[in-house]
Amino acid sequence: MASKKGIMITCIILVSITAASFLSWIVPQENNSTFIVTDYEGYLDGVKNIHEVLQESIDIEYRNLQDEKISPSEYIIITEVTSSQVTTKISEFVTSKPSEQWLGSYTSYMEGLRDFNKYIIETKVLANQIENGVPEIEILQTIDKIESIKAESIEHVKKSNELRP
Repeated sequence: MASKKGIMITCIILVSITAASFLSWIVPQENNSTFIVTDYEGYLDGVKNIHEVLQESIDIEYRNLQDEKISPSEYIIITEVTSSQVTTKISEFVTSKPSEQWLGSYTSYMEGLRDFNKYIIETKVLANQIENGVPEIEILQTIDKIESIKAESIEHVKKSNELRP
């Protein structure tokens, strides 16, 4: 015959399993993630520092590509990694939901990151053109486009700084 203590423990275990099972059916499985930021200025400063490092890094490698110190295929690999890092930061901005006070600054900086990502992608296009021996006129057009996109990115970052509370 089983002891009262053993029966109680068994009942508690069964109730726990049943409750956990029931909760898994009740609690919605779809959750929209939100990146919660409480120190808006600190977060924006951190992203700005990361952006500056990525910008400097890609600029150095872009010059190396132009000076033929690295191959177009090596440069393409670098752009893919950098673009992935920028895309991650953009995703954080999209889900961060800043306060009304910081919304303008955050939105402008996010646009700056998007343009920076376009800049990276366009330099990758240039590397492909170089690798495929595209005529010089097309390469020059791409370089002009790269400079224009870079300038837009810089303007968005400046605007973000001006909109800071």
